[in-house]
Order: sequence, then C-alpha cells, then structure tokens
Amino acid sequence: MSNPVFVAVDTPDVAAARALVAAVAPYVGGVKLGLEFFCAHGPAGIAAVMEGQSLPLFLDLKLHDIPNTVAGAVRSLAPLAPSILTVHAAGGHAMLAAARATALPGTHVVAVTVLTSLDDADLLSAGVPDGAATQAARLARLTRGAGLNGIVCSPHEVAAVKAEWANGLFVVPGVRPAGSDAGDQKRVMTPAEALKAGAGVLVIGRPITSAPDPAAAAAAIAASL
Repeated sequence: MSNPVFVAVDTPDVAAARALVAAVAPYVGGVKLGLEFFCAHGPAGIAAVMEGQSLPLFLDLKLHDIPNTVAGAVRSLAPLAPSILTVHAAGGHAMLAAARATALPGTHVVAVTVLTSLDDADLLSAGVPDGAATQAARLARLTRGAGLNGIVCSPHEVAAVKAEWANGLFVVPGVRPAGSDAGDQKRVMTPAEALKAGAGVLVIGRPITSAPDPAAAAAAIAASL
C-alpha cells in the first residue's frame, strides 16, 4: 500500500475517535480500532467512527476461543467489512482455519504471534523457554499452514519470518519514531527500520494520538518513509 501507517485509535470516546481520524486521514493508510473501543461501543461505535471514511479498517480484537466460537465472532463482524482482522495464533490450526474460512474475501485475517509488550523473560515465565524470535517463527508457520494472510509480530521478528513467507502480510506494532517513549512496548524499532525489515503495515498509536498536533505527527512519520 502507498502508506503503510495505520493509526491506533485507543480511546473509549466516539467523538474523540471521529475527530482524530478526520484529522489524520490525509496522512495515514488506515485506522486501527481495538478492544478498548470495541468493548465500550461495539459494532455501532466502529461504524460511527468509520462513517464517511474511505480508509481501510483494521479491527484488532485478537480473537481466541474454540473454533466454532471464533467462526461465529468473525461472521458477526462481517457487516463492518474490516480490511484486517486479528486472531491469536496460539488458538491452534483448527481455530485459525475456521476464522479464515468464515471471513469475507476482502478481509485479511492475520494472527498475533508474540505481543510486543513481552520479552524473553516474560515468555519464560509463561512456559515458553526459547524466546520471542523462535516462538514468532513457530507460530508464523502454523498460521501460514492454516491459510491465513499473515501475522502480527514485532519489528525484530519480521525479517526472519518474511524470509520464509515472502507474500505474507506482516502487521508490525511496537513502532516508535526516534526519540519517542517506548511506553509498555519492549521490542521496538523506528518506522523506517521496521519498513526496511519487511513490515507491510506499521501500527502507530501514542506517537500520533498523544501528540499536541496528531495530524502534524502523522504527516512527519509519513514523510520519514
């Protein structure tokens, strides 16, 4: 896509979300709405934010349940026509395949591998001893085998996974412009670095949404690419 930046709109306020999207729309390639907003307002709130917008919608709900339940959730979300929809790769092959089989043809279903808020020590404490890079690669292979479009991974894993899956869609959070606060993200890169590594979609939230002028921040990031 011409602009890989998807702005992560993490707010429970519909009016604020609409205003933010309107302000940054000329400078981003899409809009990501996630759990906080969806739990506050549901599908109607998503539709309200996207009303009148031509930008693609990234619906980041990280679905993770038994295959039948995930398939039902994907079916229920179809009226929103998301361009990208997330599930958790750890749900297993049957769940991943059910999500892909149920999604609309125009929806890219991508699986979350290892959250960017986790590092190797966090994974070890959860019973995954071989680190983020190995776990992301393992889950990427599972996801590809289930027929999904791609994965969500940190910028530190994307190059190795892309070497095995050249036509996958790699959605990359943990992207911070130089000098930005990493916040709760532990595995980060700058937008240009992540794009060079192989990212297809750059998910950027607080460096844009918390800036004094979100439109200017979004424009500066786009210009840096």
